[in-house]
Amino acid sequence: MTNNPWYVNVNNCNHMEPEYIERQVFDKTDFSVSPFKKGIYEQCVFNNCLFPETDISGSVFSACKFTGCNMSMAKLVKTAFTDVAFKDCKLLGMQFTYCSDFALSFSFDNCMLGYASFHKLKMKKTLFKRSILRDVDFTEANLTSTVFDDCDFTDAKFEHTVLEKADFRTSYNYSFDPEKNQIKKAKFSLANIIGLLTKYDIEIEGAL
Repeated sequence: MTNNPWYVNVNNCNHMEPEYIERQVFDKTDFSVSPFKKGIYEQCVFNNCLFPETDISGSVFSACKFTGCNMSMAKLVKTAFTDVAFKDCKLLGMQFTYCSDFALSFSFDNCMLGYASFHKLKMKKTLFKRSILRDVDFTEANLTSTVFDDCDFTDAKFEHTVLEKADFRTSYNYSFDPEKNQIKKAKFSLANIIGLLTKYDIEIEGAL
């Protein structure tokens, strides 16, 4: 435990020793009934747990898995996610922009992320798979080499976003200005390339 850099980092910032929880499985836990314990969670699994509007600020999640959880509107001030996987989760309105950027890394598979914000986050090589990203804010984020596999980007916001080498080929409903974002070597499908032409107010006839 003492070799964990997160333990040292958090302990230096607090007078009380943070609670350290390792390799524990939380199954169908409702954290509105059972109060969430802030601390360092390492290699823990959360199955079908309820976190809506729960304050998990300042906690650390390292190599954890969240499956089938509802974390909508959870508070994330200085929350740390390192090598964390979200699968089949409801993450509506989550403000990831307030997370700690130290060793930040996560992935999303079949998640609902509507109205979430990743504003200004560095998220290189992140995987978004089969996820709903409607009205998500990616403004000024660094998404270099990120893969968006079969994602819905309806009304998602991209401005001054780094999208170099990002892969949009299987995703749809995205619309952003190539002149206001960095898209060098990004990949797009021919069928959805019209999402990059919206600003020109032009009509395109025939199948692409």
